[in-house]
Amino acid sequence: MTPFAIAGVQMHVAALHSNVEGMRHRIEVLMARFPWTQMVLFSELAPYGPLDRFALPFPNDALQQFQDDARRYGIWLIPGSMFERTEDGRIFNTSVVINPDGDIVAKYSKMFPFRPYEAGISAGTNFCVFDVPEVGRFGLSICYDIWFPETTRQLTSQGVEVLLHPVLTGTTDRDAELAIARATAAQFQCYVFDVNGLAAGGVGRSLVVDPSATVLHQSAGQEDMFPIEVDLEQVRRQRETGLKGLGQVLKSFRDREADFTVYNRASGADAYLNTLGPLEMPRQGATRGLRTSDPRTALGYSEHPDAPPQNISVFHGKTGSE
Repeated sequence: MTPFAIAGVQMHVAALHSNVEGMRHRIEVLMARFPWTQMVLFSELAPYGPLDRFALPFPNDALQQFQDDARRYGIWLIPGSMFERTEDGRIFNTSVVINPDGDIVAKYSKMFPFRPYEAGISAGTNFCVFDVPEVGRFGLSICYDIWFPETTRQLTSQGVEVLLHPVLTGTTDRDAELAIARATAAQFQCYVFDVNGLAAGGVGRSLVVDPSATVLHQSAGQEDMFPIEVDLEQVRRQRETGLKGLGQVLKSFRDREADFTVYNRASGADAYLNTLGPLEMPRQGATRGLRTSDPRTALGYSEHPDAPPQNISVFHGKTGSE
């Protein structure tokens, strides 16, 4: 058994003033109540909330305070994320990993900002994988990233056994996100720690899932601290023998016979995507995407004259199961 205790912190997040002292207070309470905790994970944008006007350069005073806390309590600390303003003026949604010595050992910027709603946020391009000595391999993914399984595919193909997933979801798609978190755990045979905030930080309902898609903890809509001891031997066992002795998905992907041309941008396999129109905010009364009387549109042709022509075939027969 390789046990390791990870605590998620679901807390109220304010949008107009710093939450750093509140986070530090909760770390103090958490470690007094559950001193066996070895890693602490907060929600996305917990330190300063969801407004990018509070973006800061890295490093900064808040990170230094979190480094002091990690050193004081001897914990691994991921203090959610915050908006980072770089020297060239770009803004990223960035998280850091602080080790028990108080050192920042990894840094990750969200690859998929929630566009078009986060249109002004730049996308990161580097993956975040780090090792906890004598425990296992961990990876970071922020909120909307998990909707793109390619991100988790990259991480788990590099050996990640625990996916740390801080989120800020205050919208009606939280149910879908929870389903994706469970599916991710099963698809990639890993633990998923999905930590949401409250108030300006989200609707809560944080989730911890094991590699068999079993929910180990589900928060409700109030503040919550939930230390969960994980066993990474379960990950390794399942990756060898399959989910409940069944699907060995990582090895099946490794031994695949198919190549996915959709990932070659020059292949044309993704031409349909060019019919979907611009990535922009919906407007009142918008009819984009609805069926019209034009049969070309009903079959998936674009209403945009500049879109490339599509080769669409329609199957009129029955399947073998009918």
